[in-house]
Amino acid sequence: MSHRSGQEDPERYLFVDRAVVYNPATQADWTAKKLVWVPSERHGFEAASVREERGEEVLVELAENGKKVVINKDDIQKMNPPKFSKVEDMAELTCLNEASVLHNLKDRYYSGLIYTYSGLFCVVINPYKNLPIYSENIIEMYRGKKRHEMPPHIYAISESAYRCMLQDREDQSILCTGESGAGKTENTKKVIQYLAHVASSHKGRKDHNIPVRGELERQLLQANPILESFGNAKTVKNDNSSRFGKFIRINFDVTGYIVGANIETYLLEKSRAIRQAKDERTFHIFYRLLAGAGEHLRTDLLLEGFNNYRFLSNGNIPIPGQQDKDNFQETMDAMHIMSFSHDEIVCMLKVVSAVLQFGNIVFKKERNTDQASMPENTAAQKLCHLLGMNVMEFTRAILTPRIKVGRDYVQKAQTKEQADFAVEALAKATYERLFRWLVHRINKALDRTKRQGASFIGILDIAGFEIFELNSFEQLCINYTNEKLQQLFNHTMFILEQEEYQREGIEWSFIDFGLDLQPCIDLIERPTNPPGILALLDEECWFPKATDKTFVDKVLQEQGTHTKFQKPRQLKDKADFCIIHYAGRVDYKADEWLMKNMDPLNDNVATLLHQSTDKFVAELWKDESQTRHSICSSINIYLFPNFLPPVDRIVGLDQVAGMNETAFGAAYKTKKGMFRTVGQLYKEQLSKLMATLRNTNPNFVRCIIPNHEKRAGKLDPHLVLDQLRCNGVLEGIRICRQGFPNRIVFQEFRQRYEILTPNAIPKGFMDGKQACERMIQALELDGNLFRIGQSKIFFRAGVLAHLEEERDLKITDIIIYFQAVCRGYLARKAFAKKQQQLSALKVLQRNCAAYLKLRHWQWWRLFTKVKPLLQVTRQEEEMQAKDEELVKVKEKQSKVEGELMEMERKHQQLMEEKNILAEQLQAETELFAEAEEMRARLASKKQELEEILHDLESRLEEEEERTQGMQNEKKKMQSHIQDLEEQLDEEEAARQKLQLEKVTAEAKMKKFEEDILLLEDQNSKFIKEKKLMEDRINEMSSMLAEEEEKAKNLGKVKNKQEMMMVDLEERLKKEEKTRQELEKAKRKLDGETSDLQDQISELHSQTEELKAQLVKKEEEQQMMQSRGEDEVSQKNNALKLVRELQAQLSELQEDLESEKQSRNKAEKLKRDLSEELEALKTELEDTLDTTAAQQELRTKREQEVAELKKAIEEETKNHEAQIQDMRQRHATALEELSEQLEQAKRFKANLEKTKQSQESANKELASEVKSLQQAKTESEHKRKKLEGQLQEFMARVTEGERAKGELADRTHKLQTELDNVSTLLEDAERKGIKMAKDVAGLESQLQDTQELLQEETRQKLNLSSRIRQLEEEKNSLQEQQEEDEEARKNLEKQMLTLQAQLSESKKKLEDDVGTIDGLEESKKKLQKDLELTGQRLEEKTIAFEKMEKTKTRLQQELDDLTVDLDHQRQIVSNLEKKQKKFDQMLAEEKSISARYAEERDRAEAEAREKETKALSMTRALDEALEAKEELERVNKQLRAEMEDLMSSKDDVGKNVHELEKSKRTLEQQLEEMKTQLEELEDELQATEDAKLRLEVNMQAMKAQYERDLQGRDDQNDEKKRALVKQVREMEAELEDERKQRGLAVAAKKKLEMDLKDVEGQIEGATKARDEAIKQLRKLQAQMKDYQRELEDARACRDDIFAISKENEKKLKSLEAEIVQLHEDLAASERGRRHAEQERDELQDEISNSTSGKSALMDEKRRLEARIAQLEEELEEEQGNMELLNDRFRKTTMQVDTLTTELSAERSTGQKSENARQQLERQNKDLRAKLGELEGSVKSRFKASITALEAKIIQLEEQLEQEAKERAAANKIVRRTEKKLKEICMQVEDERRHADQFKEQLEKSNSRMKQLKRQLEEAEEEATRANASRRKLQRELDDATEASEGLSREVHTLKNRLRRGGPISFSSSRSGRRQLQVEGTSLDLVSDDELENKITDNNANETPAPQPE
Repeated sequence: MSHRSGQEDPERYLFVDRAVVYNPATQADWTAKKLVWVPSERHGFEAASVREERGEEVLVELAENGKKVVINKDDIQKMNPPKFSKVEDMAELTCLNEASVLHNLKDRYYSGLIYTYSGLFCVVINPYKNLPIYSENIIEMYRGKKRHEMPPHIYAISESAYRCMLQDREDQSILCTGESGAGKTENTKKVIQYLAHVASSHKGRKDHNIPVRGELERQLLQANPILESFGNAKTVKNDNSSRFGKFIRINFDVTGYIVGANIETYLLEKSRAIRQAKDERTFHIFYRLLAGAGEHLRTDLLLEGFNNYRFLSNGNIPIPGQQDKDNFQETMDAMHIMSFSHDEIVCMLKVVSAVLQFGNIVFKKERNTDQASMPENTAAQKLCHLLGMNVMEFTRAILTPRIKVGRDYVQKAQTKEQADFAVEALAKATYERLFRWLVHRINKALDRTKRQGASFIGILDIAGFEIFELNSFEQLCINYTNEKLQQLFNHTMFILEQEEYQREGIEWSFIDFGLDLQPCIDLIERPTNPPGILALLDEECWFPKATDKTFVDKVLQEQGTHTKFQKPRQLKDKADFCIIHYAGRVDYKADEWLMKNMDPLNDNVATLLHQSTDKFVAELWKDESQTRHSICSSINIYLFPNFLPPVDRIVGLDQVAGMNETAFGAAYKTKKGMFRTVGQLYKEQLSKLMATLRNTNPNFVRCIIPNHEKRAGKLDPHLVLDQLRCNGVLEGIRICRQGFPNRIVFQEFRQRYEILTPNAIPKGFMDGKQACERMIQALELDGNLFRIGQSKIFFRAGVLAHLEEERDLKITDIIIYFQAVCRGYLARKAFAKKQQQLSALKVLQRNCAAYLKLRHWQWWRLFTKVKPLLQVTRQEEEMQAKDEELVKVKEKQSKVEGELMEMERKHQQLMEEKNILAEQLQAETELFAEAEEMRARLASKKQELEEILHDLESRLEEEEERTQGMQNEKKKMQSHIQDLEEQLDEEEAARQKLQLEKVTAEAKMKKFEEDILLLEDQNSKFIKEKKLMEDRINEMSSMLAEEEEKAKNLGKVKNKQEMMMVDLEERLKKEEKTRQELEKAKRKLDGETSDLQDQISELHSQTEELKAQLVKKEEEQQMMQSRGEDEVSQKNNALKLVRELQAQLSELQEDLESEKQSRNKAEKLKRDLSEELEALKTELEDTLDTTAAQQELRTKREQEVAELKKAIEEETKNHEAQIQDMRQRHATALEELSEQLEQAKRFKANLEKTKQSQESANKELASEVKSLQQAKTESEHKRKKLEGQLQEFMARVTEGERAKGELADRTHKLQTELDNVSTLLEDAERKGIKMAKDVAGLESQLQDTQELLQEETRQKLNLSSRIRQLEEEKNSLQEQQEEDEEARKNLEKQMLTLQAQLSESKKKLEDDVGTIDGLEESKKKLQKDLELTGQRLEEKTIAFEKMEKTKTRLQQELDDLTVDLDHQRQIVSNLEKKQKKFDQMLAEEKSISARYAEERDRAEAEAREKETKALSMTRALDEALEAKEELERVNKQLRAEMEDLMSSKDDVGKNVHELEKSKRTLEQQLEEMKTQLEELEDELQATEDAKLRLEVNMQAMKAQYERDLQGRDDQNDEKKRALVKQVREMEAELEDERKQRGLAVAAKKKLEMDLKDVEGQIEGATKARDEAIKQLRKLQAQMKDYQRELEDARACRDDIFAISKENEKKLKSLEAEIVQLHEDLAASERGRRHAEQERDELQDEISNSTSGKSALMDEKRRLEARIAQLEEELEEEQGNMELLNDRFRKTTMQVDTLTTELSAERSTGQKSENARQQLERQNKDLRAKLGELEGSVKSRFKASITALEAKIIQLEEQLEQEAKERAAANKIVRRTEKKLKEICMQVEDERRHADQFKEQLEKSNSRMKQLKRQLEEAEEEATRANASRRKLQRELDDATEASEGLSREVHTLKNRLRRGGPISFSSSRSGRRQLQVEGTSLDLVSDDELENKITDNNANETPAPQPE
């Protein structure tokens, strides 16, 4: 999803093409076909159209290929109208189902739209290609916009979160979840990118001077590459998969700028560091380091090739399109940007290399033992070099770690598997710690404390729900997290819905859907009653013998009955248990859950890593040291004996301190030593995360992977559906469907659906809510389907689709009618046009005829030629032209006058401005001259002041240098004092350590003595026990003899026994020989032990001497300590004096500084006053020449100046008094200092004297010390030699003891074989083993002491005594052997008799074998029968399950039917209402028909009248036409006469006037005739038109009436059909139910019969089996008798064999002991000789030394301790003296400097007095300013004092709080102790509860029986419901009959109306008629509007579809 630089249009990937969506063709296709969604294996869901319904099944035609398929009704899902295609928010879909959601996502994805909203969710599908929708232009496009204003995008979510944070001041969170490869990490990057761009803190910052290493936003963006390289890896699904969850918290200040960030991580997959699956890689950093490291770095980190590391399971697998080398450089650059130092980076890479080296350590199994060994330690050397450890210590810690047993430590050898496990665990732990440190370091870099964060936006990137074939502990944790997150989503959705409904005032029973998930969450996390899975897992971790199987059993026992928990269905199932999550059923396999939960580590290696020389590694493992020696090992030995060596500590036990103090503070600081598992830690971490998320406003982003092939543009529907379920999108849709998901604003609803209710809303204004209420009433919707709010109307899912369908039908009807009207209008228009064309043609023809007649007439020609020549026509044109010219001229004149006026006004203004400027110029020149003079004066004064300033600055600099020097000296003094104090503390600490060591050494000595006494007591006890055991052995031998008597019947073993006896005799002879040799060796050993005893006595005497010397030295040490304490008290007194002097000095310095400050202030005031004086002087000089008023002002000012002078004088006097006081104080302080100095000098002189005396004594002592040291070195050499010898002795002794242990084991074995019954012997052996372990522990601790020799002697004496005892035992055994021989002879005799008996028994056996074979065959047959019956049983159980399913389905159907019944009742009530309405309508119709009949009669009468009128008019017309024809004839005659007259030339002159007169009269007559004709024609046309109109109206009325009647008939028919259909459907459903019930009853009966048959067969089989078993038992009893006899014989034989073998073993062990004793003897002889040589040397030295020297030696011994202490104390005193001298010198120097400073201050004081005297003469106006300044200074001081006091109060409060917190902590400790006791009590209670649970089980069984009874009762109720349904059917039948009667009445009415015949109406009438149709009123305004109104009414009468 990265940004692309191409020129592609980004809007194509954001905005939907609405033209495609609102395509009318698709809308028409949807309405024409009943399109639905049908399930498909390939596409998930396919579009299909419903063809036919066949009961529960439906015939469907697929849209893709036209194939017809029969599908169950329940599998069909509704399709949304095309209006909702590619909708941006899927919550707006009217049909909310899986198919619609999938189709919408698919359509958008194929169009390049990867983001879609689904309510609160933003669903993102990975496009697997770069899209250009992440550029800065897009960011700017989304910036500041609301979510609904822009298309879906991750930027829209980020913007809404950012805006809500700023506006509401509420913390926000963005939760990104999804599968691996879905794009979670990329989307989090985009969120960070957006926030970094929008809220970057460097924009708008004014303080650019603040140094920032790298911009915070850049660092924030660069944190991702580092985390990706260390926490991401290549998987099969994803090349860059995050193997950890993270919560990035970005902090913002009040203004909305980023001020810091924090990252919290979860569930790092650390196992990936040691092994990977096929085609997968480990974390990127390993490959990048190996590929990108340079030669120098490779040598430093000891890097090798990819294939040389075992932990890189698949070698080097490259990632396509990426280079590891370049990526390594990028991560290094990112680390530099994050301000990682070079050392830190190198240390991190060293740890990474070390993790790889862990895998190269190879262990092998030794030949004879299981112990592991390390043949090559090159890898270990490399590892230890990288981690700063010792190789030997590391190998010892891995192969033989020390384990705490009780109070002691024991070394335990490791097997190969344990060593491998330990190394892998260490590698994982090291990498995990490195990762945690890295996150902590990034957080440290991102943390900014300059501006406090007001609020934050958290981005959670965590793995989504995972369902594999088998799921482990990790999947449980992830799914548990997703359950919690889904609960958060459900809860927030519930809150938003609740707020919406409350805001809109809707009554709705609120359901908190978050509680739906609570049972599942309780199942996982509940602590008690009953405990959840995690609690049970933690509980199992405490028990030593717990395994994964015991854990599973406990889970099944505790949670077996939980609703969300399922047991495995069959024994073959691989899963251990199942949990039903919201996303589906998940199978879990509990392999290695205990190990994963405990996460054990090797404690020895952890301590080595903590003590590493590398500081970085030590810091990583620093928290291991806290719990190492206290609890870990002891707990592990107690809890985990099965895998002791690797489990030396548990991860849960560490404190997780420091590393996890990130986003949520010190989140994981737990108590030291608490046993904390991985599950507990994760649970706590998750609860804290959920707490923060609940306090935020969450935004949900769900990422979806479209396919596993990583191909762009491909979408696997089943994969997407699974993810939608897992991501909770479908869960959100389920919640939507429960409420009212579709909401429309009133205006939009009215605008869209008003067409369905045209007359419901009256004309004029009406409120939107009222209008919608009226519309809903008109639509007659069920009240449960909608709710009307304050601003919106709410609908349930599917209602809008239904309304859309009705709207489409209505629109189609309207359009059809509109088309008809348009066609009629166009036809009429065309007809009118043709009529006009006809009349125009007639006029043209007339004009043409007239023109043809006139064109040859001379007068006409003359008229046409003369008309254009007349001037009368032109005069008007000329007048108009002249008028226009006049107007133009007037306009020009007015314009010119206006311009003139403006120019004159401007001229006057300019003249005035010129005069003003001239005056100003004159004033300016005068002022300039004055200013020049002033400037000259000021320049001179400025020079003087600058000179004064320079002097003062030079003085200031000198004084500052002095003060700096003083401060430096003060700092040096303080540092010196601190060093001295530190030295003192160190010395005191060393002294205390020595004392502690002394105490511990004494305690150890006492312990050793006590242990020796205990061992002696135990030894004596063992001897007594041994005697008891010998007695018991004798008893057992007697028992043996008795058993041998019983076994006389055995004879088969005779020959073998004889052979064995021969061998035993030979071995006996050998043993006798070896016994003789042992006796000889024993004598030798006795001699050697006596010699050793002598040596031990000598060593005893030496130890006593050493003890006496120790006592003397201790006395001397006490003396020296008392002296040292005296000197320390003196030193403390001196230090107190010095401190007091320093305090006085500091007070004086403060006084000095205050004086300096006051002087500086005075100088500043002086400057200010001088400047103001000069300014006032200049002003006074300027104003001297002014008026008398100014002179008066001047006198006033002089008076004020005089007053100010007086005030200044008074202040100077006060100041002088203060200075004198200060001087007096200074003088007294100086005197006191001088006195103290003198005292200090005296003290110094005394100290110097004592120092000289001590130095002389010191020299003497040093000489003595040197001599003593030489003696000491010699004695140490000797001591080391003796210690070496001692160690050799000890090694031999341990070998001897091992041999002794082996002998003891052998004796124990003999005893156990002799007596299986003796339990006391076993107890003794256990005690012996424990004591041997204790002895081994004590020996390891007693290596350094000299008392081990005594123990050796005692042990050797014990050994010798044991050897004697063993020899005695041997003799007794030989005696037993002889007795056995005699018994054997007796047995041989008995064997012969037994053989004869055996032959007889064999014959009997052969006979019995035949019968047994027959029985076996019958048994096999029975088994086969049993198997067959079992199979049948399984089949029956399957059938029973099916029946149960059908039963549940039938119950569901019953519920549905009851709902339908209620619905049908509502319909019936509605029908009754409609019936009543219909009756009313009928009455109205009858009244209307009566009216119509009256109107018809009237119309007929009117029509008759009009017909008569029309006839009279036609007659008049005919007469007029005849007259017209006559006139035309007359006209023609006259014209002929005219022509004749014109042609006659003779009578022209006479008859012209007469002709003209006759012509005029004729023309007048013609015109009159024409007008009459035209009037007649008009009247004719009007009458014809009226007639046509009447006919048209009549026909229309007839058609309308017939249509109305037909419409009503159709409606009634339709209603009748619908009712009949419903009745038939109900009958069919009832019959189906009856059939199904009959079938179910028949099946039940069949099953019962089958069960009875099976039971009978089983009873028969059991009887046969019982008989067979009886026979078998008889045979078995016989067989057992024979077998007993055989076994007795074999046991005797085995006993004899065992005794002989044990004798052989004893002999061998005795031989080995003799050899060892020989070796010990030789070694002891060597040691004795060496000791004798040393003794001789010492005797020679003693004889050589004189008596005086011996006395000196004694004195030296006494004084050794004293000298050492005196030396130390002398050194201390010397150091103290030097320090005191330095301090005194410094104080003298300080006094000198202070005196010089005082003199300087005095001189400056005099100068200041002179300056004040000068100031007195100056201005008095500054008095007020001085007062103000003093006030401000005082207020500042007061403010500072109050602030300090407030700080002190705060600190005191903090102290009190800390005290309270400590008290609270103590209380908590007590409470936890109480809780522990309570828990113990609870454990006992739980045991009691277990018994109670058993009782409850029995109760539950009884309750099951009750439930069965209730089931039967429910079935009876079902029968009753069927009876009620039949009643309803009868009622329906009655209703249908009633409706049929009504329809008959309607038919009769129709027939009566039709008998009226054809009717014609007049055009003049326009009446108003009311037509009532189903409660809707229709106004027939006029005849023309009738058709429109009737069509609307028809639309209203169509019945509203009933909801299914």
